Amino acid sequence: MSQPAAELLLDRAVAAVRGRQPDLQDILDDLPAPVYVTDTSGRIIAYNGACITFSGRTPAAGLDRWCVTWRLYTEAGEPLAHEDCPMAVAIREQRPVRGIEAVAECPDGSRKHFLPFPTPVFDEDGALAGAVNLFVDLSDRKRAEYLRGEAKRCRRLAETIGDRKTVETLIRMAGEYEARANAAEAPTD
Repeated sequence: MSQPAAELLLDRAVAAVRGRQPDLQDILDDLPAPVYVTDTSGRIIAYNGACITFSGRTPAAGLDRWCVTWRLYTEAGEPLAHEDCPMAVAIREQRPVRGIEAVAECPDGSRKHFLPFPTPVFDEDGALAGAVNLFVDLSDRKRAEYLRGEAKRCRRLAETIGDRKTVETLIRMAGEYEARANAAEAPTD
């Protein structure tokens, strides 16, 4: 999902929260990306099914704070406490947070790279009313980047080898890596 598409989905969720829509859950469930809503203290009050799929767990509404994920890491792989995550920053500083990639760890140990869009929501008087966050899953893109790097390594290694059979094997491997990268980036509509 592109950033403009994510922003459009986010705008729908923010408008539903701001308008105190009684069908907020239905609106969230209609969105294809993971989206959740918190109160002013960061407690999760609503989320869609895509959040459960993405995070590998069912958030505890009213108990979980800041994020629907089980564990968080920075893009560099350092642990990221939930109270320091982009959603916590957005609520504390009462501003949208953009451009920070993170990694979510699911209870099964799998990890997913994502781009969060935490956005505070203000009432008609300008007071903080809560926040909405939407995730764009970057895992396929990250996997494709890794596979393309492996293809480049195979080609570089092939340039240093004198044995024709080994060179052919490395070139074939590079092609397989590139095909897998292309498949990882292919739309899944």
